Amino acid sequence: MSESKIVGGVFSGTAKIGEILDTFMQLTLTPQDITSPIALQMALSRIYETMTKALTKGPKKKYIAEVRFTDALGNPVVIGLDLGEKLPPFTSNEVKARIIIELFEEQHQNP
Repeated sequence: MSESKIVGGVFSGTAKIGEILDTFMQLTLTPQDITSPIALQMALSRIYETMTKALTKGPKKKYIAEVRFTDALGNPVVIGLDLGEKLPPFTSNEVKARIIIELFEEQHQNP
């Protein structure tokens, strides 16, 4: 299996490091969750269920980085990066970020 690869872009940004409870990493709200009162109620129910599970299992902290950068078209981009259970060895919770995007196409061989 060969692979063609190019670096699609290298971006500079910032990252804010913080902690989050492991169970809360599964919490997400989408634009569809606020399209109607019923959709919002369903989203709130998911949040309540996740919080209840977190309380029964016990909290487990993880460190994450909220990485912000601007893409090639000028659009703001925000992504989350899981840093694990240990505090990263930075002196500040706000650091610089370098984002490298690789584009590739895998060549599949016929069996």
